[in-house]
Amino acid sequence: MRRLVRVFAASVALVGLCSSAYAETTQEIVNKAPNGLALTPPMGWNSWNKFACDITEETVRKTADAMVISGMRDAGYQYVVIDDCWHGKRDANGFIQADPVKFPSGIKALADYIHSKGLKFGIYSDAGRMTCGKRPGSQGHEYQDAIQYARWGVDYLKYDWCFTGDRNAKEAYALMADALRSTGRDIVLSICEWGTAKPWEWAKNIGNLWRTTGDIWDSFDKKHKEHDWALTVMAIVDINEPLWQHAGPGHWNDPDMLEVGNGGMTTAEYRSHFSLWAMMAAPLMAGNDIANMDEATRSILLNKEVIAIDQDGLGVQGRRVAKDGDREIWVKPLSGGGKALLLFNRGDRAVPIRATNEQLGVPANFKAKVKDLWAHKNLNRWSGAIEAVVQPHDVQMYRIQP
Repeated sequence: MRRLVRVFAASVALVGLCSSAYAETTQEIVNKAPNGLALTPPMGWNSWNKFACDITEETVRKTADAMVISGMRDAGYQYVVIDDCWHGKRDANGFIQADPVKFPSGIKALADYIHSKGLKFGIYSDAGRMTCGKRPGSQGHEYQDAIQYARWGVDYLKYDWCFTGDRNAKEAYALMADALRSTGRDIVLSICEWGTAKPWEWAKNIGNLWRTTGDIWDSFDKKHKEHDWALTVMAIVDINEPLWQHAGPGHWNDPDMLEVGNGGMTTAEYRSHFSLWAMMAAPLMAGNDIANMDEATRSILLNKEVIAIDQDGLGVQGRRVAKDGDREIWVKPLSGGGKALLLFNRGDRAVPIRATNEQLGVPANFKAKVKDLWAHKNLNRWSGAIEAVVQPHDVQMYRIQP
């Protein structure tokens, strides 16, 4: 806290000023040192996909409790993140406050409760004058908001891109990154700019993850009838997959939060959704009602063997190595020389899919142990190929370890 006092004294002149007064060259932004956080893709829960603006302190506390009771915390889900609509007004000095009706105990008390559960706390803001839900944004208050977040005990900031006018995305996100770092508190920065300014080309040392697409909605491949920005799981996969070379420890492509358990897809489609996110080394931010999830949802979100693929320390994003109509083969390199293999059927009928040494990227004499990660059973040793009949919109997923 003493550090915060010094930071406030140094930065008070910046508070309330137009952010256009802050400018760095593109090269200066790209050359920033990484903050050393999120060396594996962040895991946790975010309120938006299920609750949107209907979020309250009580719901967040119940979710934190459920993350512990369900085993999600022990499976690696760390962050409890409040998305949009938690905001009240700014006080007389310009510091943002929580909505006193929705969050009567205040954000600091809520963060303390979440920390007491062995979890980390995340919050949401926007680089514009308003958030997407038309609450106060952080534009012109970046350092002041960062100080407030650090005082509250925030560990993760999702930073959106609504009502930003003609702001430059590189400068806006670099400004908030600097503000967060200046507090002396470790705060993961999630850049939610929807991929418009291609953050994968410049944000590696600014944020820890960046959205590559518009918002996900709870559908496998059926387009939304009204909103072009609402993207299906398949649409997001096809945008995010080619960006694989830009991901790595501390800087991840973010294809948006999980919809597993929200009711718009079948169990097979949710299994594919989760498996593809794991193969793409994506952040695994659950977006369902954890306190009331069914067994099918629980079995997907708590598959520790699939989670281990996502969290593998090598930090390489998997990619599609073969495609034949609706049949796809995906491979993700793992630490220790292993590989994750995904056979994916996008089609509406069951089909056989065969992966070979060539597609796996291994020599002809390669020998390895094979485990089916959804059936949780060891198979015969790899001996040049594997073939399986994959059900519609479903996957077969394997860990192949020399």
